Amino acid sequence: MSDATDVSPSLRRRLVALVVGVVTIALLACAAGLAWEWSASSGHRLAAEEAPDAPVAIVFGTELDPNGTPKPMLANRLETAAELYRAGKVRALLVSGDGEGNSGDEVTSMTRYLTRHGVPAAKIVADPHGLDSYDTCVRARDVYGVERALLVTQGFHLPRAVALCRHVGVDADGIRAACDRCSLQRLWRNRVREVPAAVKAAADALRNREPVVISPRESALDEALSS
Repeated sequence: MSDATDVSPSLRRRLVALVVGVVTIALLACAAGLAWEWSASSGHRLAAEEAPDAPVAIVFGTELDPNGTPKPMLANRLETAAELYRAGKVRALLVSGDGEGNSGDEVTSMTRYLTRHGVPAAKIVADPHGLDSYDTCVRARDVYGVERALLVTQGFHLPRAVALCRHVGVDADGIRAACDRCSLQRLWRNRVREVPAAVKAAADALRNREPVVISPRESALDEALSS
């Protein structure tokens, strides 16, 4: 009498084929997402010393230290943005992140850091509802009226950020921030994370989804640019 748990050879082959099919589809989706990002951002990923002029620089938020201050990755983004402002490359900064993030209020911490590094508070606008890169780009366009911007983030994130902002109609150039105080483990974890993130970004762009939080048009950035 055969064991009830035995799997017939034909069923085993079908299961293997199913797994192979699912893995193949996942790999193709990742490859397509990454290819779209790199193609769409080609020619628009620059070092800080190559930065052209733009009205505003958008700084993408990320998690904070337990004490509420920017971790090295975010600190490097903010330092790069402050340098762009001091060099006269931009006239205002839009800091975009999660105002109620798991690690704390990202945009308040970012604003505080920038003012301590010499950027006038009147030149900083905070978007507390930039819950991901796609939302940051759409809200920059719809809520703050951004048409042209420099995007400040690390190199691993730059293709996704630039591709998304350019997709939604923002004339964006990405400026590569350093990560000289970041751990090697953190860098690799973020590089690996970019693979599935590329699939989500491409899907968001393809369906032109609305941001999680929809807000009316604000004049805060207009006032920062004119002050």
